[in-house]
Amino acid sequence: MKNSVCEELLLYQPTSTKDENLRSWYIGYSVFNAFLTIIVIIFNSVTIQALRKTSSLPQPLKTLLVSLAVSDLSVGLLVEPFYIGLLVKWLQRDNSTDATCTTFFVIISFFCTASFLGVMALSWDRFLAVHLHLRYQELVTHKRVVTVVVSIWVSSAWGSLFYLWVSTNIVYNMVAISGVIGLVVSGVLYYKIYVAVWRHRNQIQALQVQQVAQNGQIANAASLRKSAVGAFYVYLVFLLCNFPQFCGFVVVTISDLSTGVKVFFLFSTNLLYLNSALNPVIYCWKMRHIRRAVLDILRNIFPSHD
Repeated sequence: MKNSVCEELLLYQPTSTKDENLRSWYIGYSVFNAFLTIIVIIFNSVTIQALRKTSSLPQPLKTLLVSLAVSDLSVGLLVEPFYIGLLVKWLQRDNSTDATCTTFFVIISFFCTASFLGVMALSWDRFLAVHLHLRYQELVTHKRVVTVVVSIWVSSAWGSLFYLWVSTNIVYNMVAISGVIGLVVSGVLYYKIYVAVWRHRNQIQALQVQQVAQNGQIANAASLRKSAVGAFYVYLVFLLCNFPQFCGFVVVTISDLSTGVKVFFLFSTNLLYLNSALNPVIYCWKMRHIRRAVLDILRNIFPSHD
């Protein structure tokens, strides 16, 4: 008989003597996530407001960033509180966690899948923006991007419920395989973006030497390059924070659930949550218009008293 998700999660409780050292890890994870929850909520709330106020970003890009920020905000509002509650129950050796772990699994699957698909969609959007040039605005319309975003959320909801009906080994294998494929595809897209941007920059430099380039063309290329770089950093941080989790799924499937495996798997889970706090930092760091909007919001909240 296959293990249910809840039966599998209960194996992570530090119930035996050899798992006693897990208790200190769980206490540390609980404290870390309590602070991280506050940071994720504040950072992403400010980011969503800044994106709403930023009119200079292309509407398709803004829609994708808002969707990604909403999924990150939901991690802080819903996923992490459930995770902390689950850790506390494990520390108390409370076995009555069936409803809690089921809810937790559905929620984390829903929002983490939405974040994953959102990052993949962002990769494709910047790839099309670089390669389609003037045709980008014609083909990648706001209405079509909204349809993609709705599809992402619907697919995430369906997937989170589907995982409840299959064994945990199948879940782990599906997540690991689809995750690696998605990250590899995005990596290839960003390599193609890099090659195209490098070629465009050389062409513009040649035009500048000949003094026939128009200022609008140069400004548009520079803006496109910066947004592509910003999206690449979102992907890079996503890769660093999610790849250990994919590896953890594989390790759990092929090896015994030892204390070391439990620590690694829960550590990789914490990296997922850290990703939700880092994305807003990347937006502010690499996207000037968003950074200005965030600074304006902060100045309104904390006015100077000169």
